[in-house]
Amino acid sequence: MRRASIFQALAGPPTLVGNKVKLRPKHLQDAANDYSWRKDTELCYLDATIPTLSSFEEYLRNHAEELHHPSGGYRFAIETLDGRHIGNCSYYNIDEVKREAAMGIMIGDRAYWNQGYGADAMLTSLNYLFSQTKLERIYLKTLNWNIRAHKCFEKCGFVPCGHLFRGDHSFIIMEIHRSAKPQKAK
Repeated sequence: MRRASIFQALAGPPTLVGNKVKLRPKHLQDAANDYSWRKDTELCYLDATIPTLSSFEEYLRNHAEELHHPSGGYRFAIETLDGRHIGNCSYYNIDEVKREAAMGIMIGDRAYWNQGYGADAMLTSLNYLFSQTKLERIYLKTLNWNIRAHKCFEKCGFVPCGHLFRGDHSFIIMEIHRSAKPQKAK
């Protein structure tokens, strides 16, 4: 099977199905959950961001604009196998020359924390990207004190490769290479 260019593959990937989750393109209907997660102070703290101050109407307009005119990268909604939207996963800063991209993930619905949904989403997307694109490296950043996230990322095959300091935040940079052959989702 011929691999598509990075942007061809990311322009319209199929819904990806893991053992616990489905990753699908974002929909307008996701805005209500996304908005509530962007207003949640604990989730924002874990993501080193500040809660949104915009109204839902403004957020909805921006969400709709992003769906119609994506700004590079690709965003997935994470759903349980029975269709409950529990989080999001994205790839951005895609560099076709270096064959790498950054990854972000968030399980916003606390009822699904610590149960392997995030790891399944990561492994499902990594296996897709490494088999269907020319990407060689995926990297991410995580707050240095977020041990739960570190364990999840290490479980998926990511290894620490550096540090980043931004404002008052200290991050660990982690990466995985195609040659590491991410394990199958369990």
